Order: sequence, then structure tokens, then C-alpha cells
Amino acid sequence: MSKNKELRITQVKSKIACTPNQRANLSGLGFTKTGQTVNRIDSPEIRGMIKKVSHLVRVEEA
Repeated sequence: MSKNKELRITQVKSKIACTPNQRANLSGLGFTKTGQTVNRIDSPEIRGMIKKVSHLVRVEEA
């Protein structure tokens, strides 16, 4: 049984001055407030969402 990698993603900046698409990506990742941390399984879809908001989040491998 193979184990999928997990990413620990933390929102470090506010979404106030972001575009609507960037806000939608943050919501899609599961963020509701600044400073929140979520764990997501590493996939190409998640990596693409992170790339769009890379200036707002910090990513670590869990």
C-alpha cells in the first residue's frame, strides 16, 4: 500500500487586496482566515492552486 504525500499549507498574508480568482483558490484550499493551516494530499490540482496564490501561503511537506 503506497502512502500519498501530504502538504501542510499555511496562509501567511491577507486576501483583502487579491483578485476574485485568488480568493476562490484560497477558499478551494480550505482557508477561512489568515494564519490558518490546512493539510492537503499532494496532487497536480492542489499544486496548481498553490502556484496561483504562492505569494499568500507557505508550503511544507508533512
